Amino acid sequence: MRKFFSALAVSALLAPPLMAEDAPAARTPNDIVASAPAADWKQISPSDLLVMDLAPGADGKPRRVVIQLIPAPFSQGWVGNIRKLVAARWYDGIAVVRVQDNYVVQWGDPEGENPKKAKPLPRGLQTISESSYETPYSEALFKMSYGSNGRQTAIVDLTPVMNVPKRSRFSDPYSHNFAFYNGFPVAYTGEKVAGQPKQGEQPWKPDRYVPTSAWPTHCYGYVGVGRNNSPDAGTGAELYAVIGHAPRQLDRNVAIVGRVISGIENLSALPRGTGDIGFYKTPEERTAIRSVRMGNEVSGLPAYEYLSTESHSFAAYVDKRANRQDDFYIDPAGGVDVCNVPVPIREVK
Repeated sequence: MRKFFSALAVSALLAPPLMAEDAPAARTPNDIVASAPAADWKQISPSDLLVMDLAPGADGKPRRVVIQLIPAPFSQGWVGNIRKLVAARWYDGIAVVRVQDNYVVQWGDPEGENPKKAKPLPRGLQTISESSYETPYSEALFKMSYGSNGRQTAIVDLTPVMNVPKRSRFSDPYSHNFAFYNGFPVAYTGEKVAGQPKQGEQPWKPDRYVPTSAWPTHCYGYVGVGRNNSPDAGTGAELYAVIGHAPRQLDRNVAIVGRVISGIENLSALPRGTGDIGFYKTPEERTAIRSVRMGNEVSGLPAYEYLSTESHSFAAYVDKRANRQDDFYIDPAGGVDVCNVPVPIREVK
């Protein structure tokens, strides 16, 4: 069963009994991650990874970027197109065409805007509607992991959980709140309803929000689909990765299709473009993309895992991100935004 882990569930999981069990040595977010049991880690399927090999740098060293595609139900029209483009080897030979400081690195066909020179796209790509930027709420789909007094885990409906928890400020200026779905951060919105909770619901405030839709968020390292003006929503032939402060204003305006889990430095350290919005002015400035393959096609690729966003370890990790009380911190913030909770990912040796 897929589970939708709410920011409020973090607060529930961090009830006093759990905090009392928090090991004294686990004083930082890294401590929490390092001590997380093996059962709290989930393997990423190689078939959900894009392996992009750039031309070597000036020092001759290879430059590889590994991207995890976002799981269903989010952005699946674009993800399907990307898989078709990889199968057709369409990405091989294109280039990084734009690097804008504190914003994005973008790659695609350098001649893509020239109908006479553009690289032909493979057949069968889907034309995707802007409505797919959001995913409708479904009780069968969006469930969250909820800790009963921090001890037992039960699955409950997400409906009553949209109030901001008192213990920490897990609010979001771009939505009603944020959550984590199978390891990916998402924002969600809803309709305000009044009245007492139904039988079996948790006793939150009488005024609460019933969720209506959710969408992936633009955080550092996340990969989106380049497009022209509306109603064009892009095909996936042109992609970008965020390399600056999270441009959350792009949420629900551009499709998020994945995140860089390895090699982001090979994109973020590229020379900035000198043209408008960071485009390179000459072909010599561009970085060639030699190949893009699915992870299950690449021999010797490491296995990757992420810290389950349904686990108590992740809940404790979020709490530490919001409430640092180690020797370095003077005044704990008491809150954190979704893009400052990077989901831990590791190679499996």
